[in-house]
Amino acid sequence: MHFYQIDHWVLTVTDLTASLKFYSEILQIPIITFGAGRKALQIGRQKINLHIADAPIAPHAKYPTPGSADICLLTNTPLSTFITNLETAGVAIELGPVPRTGAQSQLWSIYLRDPDGNLIEIANPVTRENAAM
Repeated sequence: MHFYQIDHWVLTVTDLTASLKFYSEILQIPIITFGAGRKALQIGRQKINLHIADAPIAPHAKYPTPGSADICLLTNTPLSTFITNLETAGVAIELGPVPRTGAQSQLWSIYLRDPDGNLIEIANPVTRENAAM
């Protein structure tokens, strides 16, 4: 048996409107609507489905909990652009830029929290151009 990609995962949120605003307006991730009006975030060929904590969609995790996720999102947009946009939006950067090891390469990462307290890592793969960040 062999897995080749993640199709989607679920992020449990307290306030769908606040989460959609954060991810679409601040991080500029496109929102998609599917099924019976369900919402998701489109990231490349994958998506993050958003489930409201007090109305999870069955079947679901045994303990769907807002604020329990820790995810890393890769981008080719320079981290300096994200840092400027986050500062303008009043979103605190918890850590970074710092070097990290990703699944496929070395990374430069910044860390922040979404409205539910999930830890969001935004990362650039290390290249010759940003190796000395």
